[in-house]
Order: sequence, then C-alpha cells, then structure tokens
Amino acid sequence: MTEYTISDATKSDFSYILEMIKELALFEKAPEKVINTTEQMVEEQELFKCLIVKNKNTEIIGFALYFFAYFTWVGKSLYLDDLYVKPEYRSKGIGSSLLNEIFKIAKKENCKRLRWQVLNWNEDAIKLYKKSGAIIDNEWSNCDFDYEQIRNFK
Repeated sequence: MTEYTISDATKSDFSYILEMIKELALFEKAPEKVINTTEQMVEEQELFKCLIVKNKNTEIIGFALYFFAYFTWVGKSLYLDDLYVKPEYRSKGIGSSLLNEIFKIAKKENCKRLRWQVLNWNEDAIKLYKKSGAIIDNEWSNCDFDYEQIRNFK
C-alpha cells in the first residue's frame, strides 16, 4: 500500500508540476505542444488551482489541475484540465483519490457541472472515469487555436 497525501499546490511546486505536465504530454504523444513555463505559471497563478500528491518521502507523484468556468447551459462549473499520476504509482488508488477530491471541491463550490477530456485511446483513464460514473461524450469535437493562430487571426 502506497502512503500519500493530497494538498493544495503552492508556487514552490510549480516546477515539479510542469515536469509532470511534460511527462503527460509525452504520454499523450504531443510533447512539442507544451509551451508553458514555471514563470508563466507564477504570472498566471490566479487563473488555476492545483492539487498535488506526495508520497511518504514528500516527493510529488501526481497532480490535478483545474479551474472554474461558466457554461451557458448550466452556470458555474469546474473544469479538470489534467489529472496525472507518475507511472510507477498508478493502479494504487491515487487517481481515484484525486478525482474524489475534485468532486468534493465541485460540491463545496456549488458547481453545476464537472467536465474534463480524455483521449479516446487512453483505455485505463476511460475505465477509471466510467467506474466513477462519468458519461463519455463522443459527439463534441475540440476547436483549438494556438498562440500563433490567435495572433494571426483576421
């Protein structure tokens, strides 16, 4: 049984969180898309919140980064942008514990929706989310513009 604690991230955790974001991007086959920096996270820290998981040696082994959003159909919502647990700590209940904490926050904040995305090939994550009761919607598609596209939009 792995011993771990979950707490709110602080600015001093950002560099470790960014490293895990890069690990996640590599796993998702898109490492080149991470342009965020620790400095940017510090500058923009009022825009997001983050939970971290530490093992008994106080090493950060996972995180859940989220923010509040407003969806016109339902109102205040919590958007879970990333949930990540280092590979050697997976299948030990840590991801489920992080998800449970996110649900507690959404309830406490009176959110009308909790939303996140999952890649359609990430079977382990899909199993976890379905086990939690999530509805996996395959109808909607993402519409994204990157930094350069935003700057060059006419």
